[in-house]
Amino acid sequence: MPVIGVLHGVSAPQWADRMVGFHRGLEEAGFAEGRNLAIEYRWAEGQFDRLPAMAADLVTRKVAVICAFNDVATRAAMAATKTIPIVFVTASDPVGAGFVPSLGRPEGNVTGVTLIGTELVAKRLELLHELLPGVTRIALLVNPNNPGLMQDNIQQSEAAVRRLTLEMVVIEAGTESEIESAVVAAVQQQANALSIATDAYLNSHSRQIASFALRHALPTTGESRETAAAGLLMSYGPNQADTFRQVGLYVGRILNGQKPADLPVLQPTKLELVINLTTAKAIGLKIPESFLLRADEVIE
Repeated sequence: MPVIGVLHGVSAPQWADRMVGFHRGLEEAGFAEGRNLAIEYRWAEGQFDRLPAMAADLVTRKVAVICAFNDVATRAAMAATKTIPIVFVTASDPVGAGFVPSLGRPEGNVTGVTLIGTELVAKRLELLHELLPGVTRIALLVNPNNPGLMQDNIQQSEAAVRRLTLEMVVIEAGTESEIESAVVAAVQQQANALSIATDAYLNSHSRQIASFALRHALPTTGESRETAAAGLLMSYGPNQADTFRQVGLYVGRILNGQKPADLPVLQPTKLELVINLTTAKAIGLKIPESFLLRADEVIE
């Protein structure tokens, strides 16, 4: 029975919905955990500095494939092995991040799926500005524990706010205890809205962020339907369940004999705009009918 490793910086409950898609992809490729596949899970519980040791442990156990579900996990896995296949999920540009030399020809032992997350930061700000034309200052919440992705988010956001003639303040939160103070800092710096950076850790804490933002009637936007379902006002990004289904399919293809170098890095095929109408009503915001009609889903 082959054994694969799953490596991530968050906790298992926070990623349960994505893992449903992952297991669906594995099953489509002919594999099911406990039947003809074993999985070694390594969840860092938000402590990203544990990931290198976890990656090394998976290599020691000689797993057949390592699934690295964020940028820090991917770097840890790549540092730990040059031979075991690695399938990543990244919000960054995989070429710019140094994961692969090109999307079409990954080469080496690494391939995966890009969420094109940092590129979509700008689009989310545009949608937020369209929905709230009176907004003049936006706070961007970033995770300092993921520095490469943090800088990508900041650069993309800065370019967007310049085009929109807005002001932006950057606030940081890398732990649960820092999230409330970060939201308070956004309010103190007179931000009219809060954009959550593309980051697995922050988005896994969307419910907590939404709760604090709601206390201050602060409109919020995030990267996926799951974040809007957790209470953010709006989200725009890939369908996460389908993204992780693609990862499961790639793992299955590798287990069936294909090489990572022959599997091009995949990009999302569908982007979703989701509006949480309950949150809008709670902060006293009237969503125009024309905007609601554009949404792929309205949560009530």
